[in-house]
Amino acid sequence: MSQDDIAAPDPQRFPPPPLAEQERMVEAILFASAEPMSQREIAARLPAGCDVGEAVQALRARYEGRGVQLARVGDAWAFRTAADLGFLMQESVVESRRLSRAATETLAIIAYHQPVTRAEIEEIRGVAVSRGTLDQLIELDWVRIGRRRQTPGRPVTFVVTEAFLDHFGLESARDLPGLAELRAAGLLESRPPGEGLAPGLFGEEGADEAEAMAEDLFEDE
Repeated sequence: MSQDDIAAPDPQRFPPPPLAEQERMVEAILFASAEPMSQREIAARLPAGCDVGEAVQALRARYEGRGVQLARVGDAWAFRTAADLGFLMQESVVESRRLSRAATETLAIIAYHQPVTRAEIEEIRGVAVSRGTLDQLIELDWVRIGRRRQTPGRPVTFVVTEAFLDHFGLESARDLPGLAELRAAGLLESRPPGEGLAPGLFGEEGADEAEAMAEDLFEDE
């Protein structure tokens, strides 16, 4: 008998709990967690043989339409207040710090164009990016260092974090509002050439998206 045979549980002697019970377990784990949890992290706490994916989806369906919903944050899951009820929490939100104009623009550029290097951020903004600006975003855990580019000097890139996605209620960066959505919502005004962010490497639309993101999504932070 191999070591694997000894360690592996016998599914006939120790069957996994019913799906309804698995769902309750997942609910308890996520409710007690201060941070979003991946399915791998959840599975590590459940009995052997549990179908975490099915249990999560069943739990998500159960909370559909309720005041609290099971939200996907990148590759993780967490309970969050329903988006349409967020206004009820406004009075309890404490503004601890306000991002500078440079920080909000930099954050918007990273969100829309990640992975992006510091030089690319500067070309889009049309001005230099101070180290303090990037350090502030990293300290807030909204931005992290990504992979190095395979180009001369191997510059580091910057990407947004799951904490950023969670804060703005996004499952992934693909859920960021597009240019057409921003214009339809009246969040992107027409401006003469030369005003606002420089088009830089990514074209005029990329600069428009980044500035609109800075002016709207981050204005209350």
